[in-house]
Amino acid sequence: MDLLFKGGTVVTATSSFKADVAVKNGKISAIGANLKPEKKAEVIDAKGKMILPGAIDGHTHLAMPFGGTIATDDYFTGTRAAACGGTTTVFDFVLQAPDGEGMWDAVQRRDAICKKDGPAIDYSYHVGVGNATTQEMLDTMDECVNNGITSFKVFMVYDFGVDDGQFFNVLQHAAQIGALVGVHAENNDVNKCLNAKYLAEGKTEAWWHYMSKNEAVAGEADVRAINLAKMAGTSLYIVHLDNKQGVDAVVAARAEGYPIFAETCPQYLAFTKDVYKDGIPSLGLRARDFVCSPPMKGKESQDALWNGIKTGAVSTLATDHCPFLQSEKDWGITTKDGKPGNYTTIPNGCAGIENMYPYILSEANKGKISFEKAVEIAAANPAKLFGIDYCKGAIEVGLDADIVVYDPKKSFEVKNAENQHGALDHTIWETSKFKGYPTSVYSRGKMVFDGKDYVGESGDGQFVKCKKVKFKGPEF
Repeated sequence: MDLLFKGGTVVTATSSFKADVAVKNGKISAIGANLKPEKKAEVIDAKGKMILPGAIDGHTHLAMPFGGTIATDDYFTGTRAAACGGTTTVFDFVLQAPDGEGMWDAVQRRDAICKKDGPAIDYSYHVGVGNATTQEMLDTMDECVNNGITSFKVFMVYDFGVDDGQFFNVLQHAAQIGALVGVHAENNDVNKCLNAKYLAEGKTEAWWHYMSKNEAVAGEADVRAINLAKMAGTSLYIVHLDNKQGVDAVVAARAEGYPIFAETCPQYLAFTKDVYKDGIPSLGLRARDFVCSPPMKGKESQDALWNGIKTGAVSTLATDHCPFLQSEKDWGITTKDGKPGNYTTIPNGCAGIENMYPYILSEANKGKISFEKAVEIAAANPAKLFGIDYCKGAIEVGLDADIVVYDPKKSFEVKNAENQHGALDHTIWETSKFKGYPTSVYSRGKMVFDGKDYVGESGDGQFVKCKKVKFKGPEF
């Protein structure tokens, strides 16, 4: 025994109970009442606190090139911030280069960058598919799966996105090799038509970013993506679900017995499209600072997402973390080349990797959902979906000691300049007040956050291999 957490309340996806938790060699070795510390074991007093599994952020874009720049958080600063918010595993996206690069080659290229940066916590990857026109290219998915990367993502939008035929090919091949396909669902053609219309009318402000990617633009694509998965006879994972039509489509497909899963993000639960009108001037946040894709939607969609979490239609919570500097958000006014800008020239993305778990736990603490549901969507379900529940996602004997000691009575206010740990010059979460906060975070039994500062080391993180997961229906 190396560590013993005494007197806390263990929270799982299904129950909460008083227990001690012992750790040996980075693994949870025992859970029970009145465990006795072994010689030299460090005892952590958890009385009045909760013992939670570390969160798993299944959707990040670290050091990602986009819109003529690169996301500010690299694989160290981003994972350091994650650790300080109680997230102990992240999944980053590997994007295929447009020059015919195979998918496993893309992973190796990206992993070299990750290792050089020195991730602070454990990590894995999804592969963003930009080329699926030939069987030879589809076959490169196999090598990824054989090396522990079992999830892929297609984009129905952007110039590097795929058409419906390529999407269908990916779904069919994934079904053959035991892989999960995620989708960024927006109607690309309609988005382009609306952009052309609004810009021709001189509508350049951030509000028109929302209007060009509105509820209908997203919802239609959600429905179409689900229908393609049905035709292919395979599972589907809709990432960053943000609209009521999409939620309704997921509910209907799951009721029919299809293995359709959905993720949403804290920004869609906490903010609405109103931020694209004026931003939050009192915090120095402009409307353009909230530009991300998909954008936040209206209150009806926000309510549908919360209800989807409560009913199980929304399976996971992740961040889509992809921050940029305010000076780069200013490219919506004047581009880096000095030309007049507009909403289409703003790099798309916001921060959230440090705030996801504290936010959803705070909402649980306020009674919006249960603590068990927060653990389910932020830890247990991502572990099951991505095939890492053999080592992550729960407080369970034999699993990695990724442990968050959480004080439900601790108040916390986000102040980027004082208590955030990413490479950020602003955050949309500025002055957000959380009821409850982690007092310490452990990654495989090593403390990485002491309640105030990051106390781990660059390179602490290890690659986590994912296992194949075969979904026969909507249940895990």
